[in-house]
Amino acid sequence: MTTAPRAVTALTRPSRLRPGDRVAVVAPSGPVAADRLETGVGILRGWGLEPVVAAHVLDVHPRIGHLAGTDEARARDLQEAWCDPSVSAVICARGGYGAQRIVDLLDWAAIRAAGPKVFVGYSDVTALHEAFAVRAGLVTLHGPMAATTTFLTDAPTQESLRATLFAPESVHTLGLSAARPLVPGRARGITLGGCVSLLAADLGTPHARPSARGGLLLLEDTGEEPYRLDRILTQLLRSGWLEGVAGIGLGSWAQCGPYEQVRAVLADRLGGFGVPVVEEMGFGHSPTALTMPLGVPAVLDAEAGALTLDVPALI
Repeated sequence: MTTAPRAVTALTRPSRLRPGDRVAVVAPSGPVAADRLETGVGILRGWGLEPVVAAHVLDVHPRIGHLAGTDEARARDLQEAWCDPSVSAVICARGGYGAQRIVDLLDWAAIRAAGPKVFVGYSDVTALHEAFAVRAGLVTLHGPMAATTTFLTDAPTQESLRATLFAPESVHTLGLSAARPLVPGRARGITLGGCVSLLAADLGTPHARPSARGGLLLLEDTGEEPYRLDRILTQLLRSGWLEGVAGIGLGSWAQCGPYEQVRAVLADRLGGFGVPVVEEMGFGHSPTALTMPLGVPAVLDAEAGALTLDVPALI
């Protein structure tokens, strides 16, 4: 007789930021455009923060052009930033691909010893969100990155992150007006998630989260055609990883094909759990990307199209 995996539990929340705090900008995944980085750092500086750009952020791998420098350099930047006691937050410059390659190069004992800090990113950074949750027990922020177009150009995206960082108690209910129920209902659980392709890629790896049981699972992705999303979700289904999930919130599906086709796959693969599913909540690779805390207790209300946090994302 097998026992069900333990339910997802609430994680340790880092401290909020204050004017004058040092924040490190790192590139754990793809190459970063220098002009976008400069603009993004300027926005952070305008918030009263002191941004520090890690040494290898503008590197490009000498042989593999989709990586921002070597695995060792990218891991070292993140490790040093996290373990620097003068740094209060680590913000990713962009996603792309590469974070998964550095997860096991990080010294997680040292990261735990350095204590909770704010960590921000999305897309491929999902691999690091999962690692910080499972291996360090920390709340992280699925939010916009410093050198991405959405952060540089969209005021609501900027304000969602700024408010979460500096006044987290003001960010109580999350979801755009376009959000609507795919499956009706209301559920309580602990937030987790990110790019669904990265969650599926984590299955079977060392220290992978065993299950989404008891969780409010936030899913989005980009560049995955409907048949590929079908395959990814089917793998999560067949593995048993989705059994016991409390509710599901869906963000953006940029460049994944006609939305009605994507929607049909989502409804088919996720609609049979008997839990609320909310679509178009406004996080991920979307024109407005809300900052979604991962690892906090919350209520998902499908009819209201909203995720309501029980506690602020940061203390």
